[in-house]
Amino acid sequence: GGGYEPRYQELARVVIAEFPDAEVSGSVGRQSFEIEVNGQLIFSKMETGGFPYEDDIMDALQKAQEGKPVEKITKSRPPCVIL
Repeated sequence: GGGYEPRYQELARVVIAEFPDAEVSGSVGRQSFEIEVNGQLIFSKMETGGFPYEDDIMDALQKAQEGKPVEKITKSRPPCVIL
């Protein structure tokens, strides 16, 4: 469905607004979504099968900005949420 694009765009916007140095890559057509900071992959939807929680991303990016080691995010929420 068309559920991926808006969430991906929204997440990318949030990340880049907070952390201009972060690289957010994703080809939504192939349903991949990855976030890289300083050349380190911190989240891959291919690996987790879902979308990251914004809080987890913000924590990871905050650590990266402070020069602390960043753990890869392994927790995710299901991509298709039916309300």
